[in-house]
Amino acid sequence: MPTVSKGDGMRGLAVFISDIRNCKSKEAEIKRINKELANIRSKFKGDKALDGYSKKKYVCKLLFIFLLGHDIDFGHMEAVNLLSSNKYTEKQIGYLFISVLVNSNSDLISLINNAIKNDLSSRNPTFMNLALHCIANVGSREMAEAFAAEVPRILVAGDTMDSVKQSAALCLLRLNTTSPDLVPMGEWTARVVHLLNDQHLGVVTAATSLITTLAQKSPEDFKTSVSLAVARLSRIVSSASTDLQDYTYYFVAAPWLSVKLLRLLQCYPPPEDGAIRGRLTECLETILNKAQEPPKSKKVQHSNAKNAVLFEAISLIIHHDSEPTLLVRACNQLGQFLQHRETNLRYLALESMCTLASSEFSHEAVKTHIETVINALKSERDVSVRQRAVDLLYAMCDRSNAKQIVAEMLSYLETADYSIREEIVLKVAILAEKYAVDYTWYVDTILNLIRFAGDYVSDEVWYRVIQIVINRDEVQGYAAKTVFEALQAPACHENLVKVGGYILGEFGNLIAGDSRSSPLIQFDLLHSKFHLCSVPTRALLLSAYIKFINLFPEVKGTIQEVLRSDSQLRNADVELQQRAVEYLRLSCIASTDILATVLEEMPPFPERESSILAKLKKKKGPGNLHPDLDENRKERSVNGGTVAASPTPSTDLLGLGSTIATQNSAPPVSKGTSLLVDVFSENIAAFPVETPVAVGPVADENFSRLERVSVGQILKGGRGFLTALIPHGYIKPKIPDMRCLPLAPFPSRFVCKNNGVLYENQLLQIGLKSEFRQNLGRMYVFFGNKTSTQFMNFAASVVCQDTLQPADPTVDGGAQLQQILNIECRCFTPVSTHRYGGTLQNIAVKLPITLNKFFQPTEMTSQDFFQRWKQLGAPQQEVQKIFKAKNSMDTEVTKAKIMGFGAALLDGVDPNPSNFVGAGVIHTKTTQVGCLLRLEPNTQAQMYRLTLRTSRDTVSQRLCDLLSEQF
Repeated sequence: MPTVSKGDGMRGLAVFISDIRNCKSKEAEIKRINKELANIRSKFKGDKALDGYSKKKYVCKLLFIFLLGHDIDFGHMEAVNLLSSNKYTEKQIGYLFISVLVNSNSDLISLINNAIKNDLSSRNPTFMNLALHCIANVGSREMAEAFAAEVPRILVAGDTMDSVKQSAALCLLRLNTTSPDLVPMGEWTARVVHLLNDQHLGVVTAATSLITTLAQKSPEDFKTSVSLAVARLSRIVSSASTDLQDYTYYFVAAPWLSVKLLRLLQCYPPPEDGAIRGRLTECLETILNKAQEPPKSKKVQHSNAKNAVLFEAISLIIHHDSEPTLLVRACNQLGQFLQHRETNLRYLALESMCTLASSEFSHEAVKTHIETVINALKSERDVSVRQRAVDLLYAMCDRSNAKQIVAEMLSYLETADYSIREEIVLKVAILAEKYAVDYTWYVDTILNLIRFAGDYVSDEVWYRVIQIVINRDEVQGYAAKTVFEALQAPACHENLVKVGGYILGEFGNLIAGDSRSSPLIQFDLLHSKFHLCSVPTRALLLSAYIKFINLFPEVKGTIQEVLRSDSQLRNADVELQQRAVEYLRLSCIASTDILATVLEEMPPFPERESSILAKLKKKKGPGNLHPDLDENRKERSVNGGTVAASPTPSTDLLGLGSTIATQNSAPPVSKGTSLLVDVFSENIAAFPVETPVAVGPVADENFSRLERVSVGQILKGGRGFLTALIPHGYIKPKIPDMRCLPLAPFPSRFVCKNNGVLYENQLLQIGLKSEFRQNLGRMYVFFGNKTSTQFMNFAASVVCQDTLQPADPTVDGGAQLQQILNIECRCFTPVSTHRYGGTLQNIAVKLPITLNKFFQPTEMTSQDFFQRWKQLGAPQQEVQKIFKAKNSMDTEVTKAKIMGFGAALLDGVDPNPSNFVGAGVIHTKTTQVGCLLRLEPNTQAQMYRLTLRTSRDTVSQRLCDLLSEQF
């Protein structure tokens, strides 16, 4: 940058600033400013031959006055005139004034644009930089229209200097942010990616910021950046701090560039190329290793830079969710930060571990830190860190630790900050019902919630406990006894009175045999709370009283006296008055049989999605669009092993014990399954009913013939639309005016995993949750709106033998829509799949309905196994494959993958203890196919030999292809 000579010091400006600082009052300052404004105005009007130095000085004074908070209504033309100067300082002040004071609607925009064009075409790097900075600072739509095509040309031109490339990249980033529709995608997109290989790290840093933003909008155009980003990242993390001396910050090599490259890689799935993926894994391992090294400096800047790269690397590991070793190492590293003296690090560690807890690979590793997290909850001084600790306890909870975590959260609730009490209540309620094996524990937990934080217990929570008690006979007597004892406290929260009135009105007869809880004592206990309650609670208690008349005829007279009292019959509230009159009349004229019929016990409620969970999602906002995808990941082995957790929404996913729900039929209800369903939710219309989808012959790359799902139009704000087609096992969104990442066949992790995000861009997230049993399966496809704008005219359909029930045509911002597919495996006739090409605006994602999903594990003795192995000895029944290991040959991970694949792992069958043997049965509608497998690892050669024998040759080949890809 040009140096400023002594003559450019502008002594008059320095004197003016000094005068302003020396003013003793506001009035004196205003007087001095008005005097100066009058002088400047006279100079601009009177002296037509004002030299550049004087213009610059007066424009600087106007700029200073504006920054003091005063309006400036003249001097703009003089600033524009400075743009034509050949002196750097004069041109700089002109651009500075325009960037700060000129409105985008100003009449001078055309003159300014002409001056900018002249500077951009001057090839003077200093002037070009000033012009690019001005475009970025103003960032108006008019400037975007004028220069959106010119800036990319400058960026990729071969003769552009490095400093100008940096400015051009950042200028284009600003234009893309303010006016993304005006930034054209063309030939330059392929060339800008190669800036990641530039020798100047400043250019690489600016280009990475630009490519990251553009890749979120048009991933396909920039997919080649993945290999270049990995290569550049590898060179950085493997270099010594002296190698990048100009870009080393407190002994950390290029930390900002490393962070930006890691963020760019989070725009894409894990690389398919084995070499690139291996190199990226090495980079991440190196970053994790460096975190364990002693610090090279005690200064906070060193630790901040080092940790910034580390946390971004962990974010990438979590995003890929495909390397068990890295995920566990990341979890252990974060665990060390949980007790760090720096509050920000503790907060970030808790936040990252919340995400890690939802991964099947690292959930168990996260659980090992439960005591540390509980201690943070009790002793942490910062409320935001305590809230993250609550979130992490919620995320790591499963059946093995549910009681401990719920007890700790309840204990903390008594002293918790008021700002987070409602959220804690919701989480405790969800965990208690999700993992309630013993419903008496659930009832106790909810009553304790009401005792400790009754004001924060929403209606949804006490609705739920009533629903569960009514639907489950085994807990009704205990619930009646427990609420009766709780109501005896001198001060009861009103929510406890509501629960007590409802439960005693329904099931008070179950404890009436005890003299300590006779009918009259129950009534007196409830009525003692009556006058302290609000009108809705009093109305509920009146309903309980009339129920008592049916249950306990001996207290009929006492209750009728209460109903006859003036306080009831002449109550100012019309609802209470009407109930008292009607109930009294009913008790007087109705016979015992009529009373028993009218006031019979409430029938079981139909099951729906939990409104408590919906309330928590709403409270947490649209950040996490697919909590349902994580609900079932508890109690799974690595990579989708045996499922032990009960299914959540819609409970009996497979309709076990009943036929599969057909169109226009409700999902079956199973009392023995999860509680995360709700009778009080009014939002069922958003979830269409299921349609059975026949999974026909297994085709090329293991896909069904008839699998076809179509996601219709999403009209966003009336501008542009998104159409997602899924023909023959493909999800194929078409996005005019917007380009999307064309996804390859679904990630291989779905072979051994049933839940996850299948596709995601900045607008839409498509997730899957599925469960299979024998030849039947059910798949939930979630379409999440990631924006804050409502999607309109949304439709979804399944193209098969039946059609899918039309979905709600609107999807609110931050909300999600669910479609359910019932699946049946029918036969094994090989067929061809349709393949769809298309422009860059199309994507294709295959649904992960693979043959092994219908694999049921079979336990066998060693004798039975080898006897069956010999029976399947025909050449066409055996398929063998020798292949090189793609991942680390970890014994536990291998076992988990085989079990996740669906086979039963048979220990002690193979004479060689290092080999793995499995057995199972493939179920179809009409037949069953027995399957035996043997996996022989060679750790020295890093090779595997996989042998499969089944009664169908096509099945053997398919299973072999699928399983070999997992190792």
